[in-house]
Amino acid sequence: MTDQSYQPTLSQLRAFVAIAEYRHFGTAATRLGVSQPTLSQALASLESGLGLQLIERSTRRVLVTGDGKRLLPQAIATLEAADRFVASAAGQGLGGTLRLGIIPTVAPYVLPTLLPELRRRMPNLVPHIIEDQTARLLDGLRSGVLDAALLALPSEATGLVEIPLYTEEFVLVLPRGHALAGRENLKPADLDGLPLLLLDEGHCLRDQTLDLCRSGDAHPGAVGDTRATSLATVVQCVAGDLGVTLIPAMAVAAETARGTLDIATFAAPAPGRTVGLAFRSSTTRGDDYDLLAEIIRECRPSADGQPDNSGTCAVALSQSV
Repeated sequence: MTDQSYQPTLSQLRAFVAIAEYRHFGTAATRLGVSQPTLSQALASLESGLGLQLIERSTRRVLVTGDGKRLLPQAIATLEAADRFVASAAGQGLGGTLRLGIIPTVAPYVLPTLLPELRRRMPNLVPHIIEDQTARLLDGLRSGVLDAALLALPSEATGLVEIPLYTEEFVLVLPRGHALAGRENLKPADLDGLPLLLLDEGHCLRDQTLDLCRSGDAHPGAVGDTRATSLATVVQCVAGDLGVTLIPAMAVAAETARGTLDIATFAAPAPGRTVGLAFRSSTTRGDDYDLLAEIIRECRPSADGQPDNSGTCAVALSQSV
């Protein structure tokens, strides 16, 4: 039974949240900058004061109990409020820990410009980046393990606020010298019969590509057992003449830099996707995430791989899709 006079410390709550997030005592201790015995003692004190087991641990695994799952969102909200209090007192806006999830087809192209900008404009912010597929990011948002996520919209998940940031076109990447190389007026139907390489199951870009094929009644050719979990791998398979693929415009400069590939683009209105920031509608940090969204929108790379601080490219691309 919980002692009604018991008041948990922020250190105890941080220990609980870190263990629940990483499911590993050693990793959680490292992330918090404390020793593992200190972390274990903080959790034990919290569980003793509450009269509840929050974490189930054995030699093989760490699990969050039912009570832990029930209380985890409130623990995170308490830490968010404390971090926001300290940041506000310092007059520096968004601060404290930010657990930001990002889908793999966005992270490599946004982070090189986003992280330095966050360090410059939000010196009190400590970002923790979690790259994962959309479904797991949404689970993390719902459970409170993540604070916000950068992903393709709409997510169709309930209980979330979604801020559209930018829209980008899809570009067809081809082996050098392909018959479609250099085309600027492709239609979805042109994908019919092409050996289309896709990301593995669970990646939203895979689903978006298949939806595009269906919209043009296109039936891509089989590509055998080739499977990949990153755009870099898929593009290298294209360079090896194993097939063709669709990638977001933001990824073109980075993934075709070796010069062994050709591209083709679609006629207007070109197919594409909208990327945005999602967070829980119940959070007290909505204003902070509005500011974060603005920073991401300002510093994202344009289609040529350079930072688009003016916003001009983002607007033009959005209008053409």
